[in-house]
Amino acid sequence: MKCPRCGSDEDKVIDSRAVRDGRAVRRRRECTSCGDRYTTYEAVETRPFVVVKRSGERVPYDRSKVILGVTKACEKRPVSLEEIEIIVDRVEHDLASSGRREVPSATIGALVLDVLHEVDDVAYVRFASVYHSFQRVDEFAALLRDLQAGREGRR
Repeated sequence: MKCPRCGSDEDKVIDSRAVRDGRAVRRRRECTSCGDRYTTYEAVETRPFVVVKRSGERVPYDRSKVILGVTKACEKRPVSLEEIEIIVDRVEHDLASSGRREVPSATIGALVLDVLHEVDDVAYVRFASVYHSFQRVDEFAALLRDLQAGREGRR
């Protein structure tokens, strides 16, 4: 591993711990040349898959796009960056478990909605309003009614 500060490839691992529910390892390293400390992550390489958009276009899956969408939905909500990472990890785990090489973007959106529904109702509504592309207020109101009915059913 090359030091991001001086470029030396001589370092030592000073701490190592499992992250992402044991699917990755976080390592704190110290460069033996300049003394700089930095963090690296090691994870099992998964089979890449392709996202099939509504237009039919096929694009490589990009984790950062899912993180961005979830982050926007969770803006100013009590959802930490770590929880957002866990949400995306769960979505990716479900996608990998399906064994499919091509996944419709709608499937990814539905998986995100399922997890957000458990985590934060406001973030769920925000994400759903973009995912469903509501054109009228009554469509949005119907989602809120369904959400409220589900909450009362859990009491």
